[in-house]
Amino acid sequence: MPTLPDLADEHAFLDADDRYRLLIDLGRALEPMPDALKTDATLVRGCSASVWVYPTPREDGTLHFLADSNAAITKGIIALVLLAVQDKTPAAILATDIESELAPFDLRNQLSSNRTQGIPNMIAMIRETAARQAA
Repeated sequence: MPTLPDLADEHAFLDADDRYRLLIDLGRALEPMPDALKTDATLVRGCSASVWVYPTPREDGTLHFLADSNAAITKGIIALVLLAVQDKTPAAILATDIESELAPFDLRNQLSSNRTQGIPNMIAMIRETAARQAA
């Protein structure tokens, strides 16, 4: 997967249609999430589309997330969010200003409010997971 700064540089040069394609491609590149992990416990509340996020603590102390959505753009959004936190320690995730990391993508102005309303909930679920693991 690319880094957020690399994607932000690419994103800046794209027109609106290509920005949608970029998000869709990011979503397609997500590691597959088994259907068995798509449960009520992994469902992100408050999203217009269904979004699931499943954390896996690793032996090295980092968290690896699997995620999926039933909507292509939303799947791209969660992929973008995960680029800010994937394979970091819980402390590093809690110290990451995810909203600032996503700011160059200007999602609120690029996408409809229906598509962006769940982003804070996605971020909150990831932070809550990191806080539980850090404790």
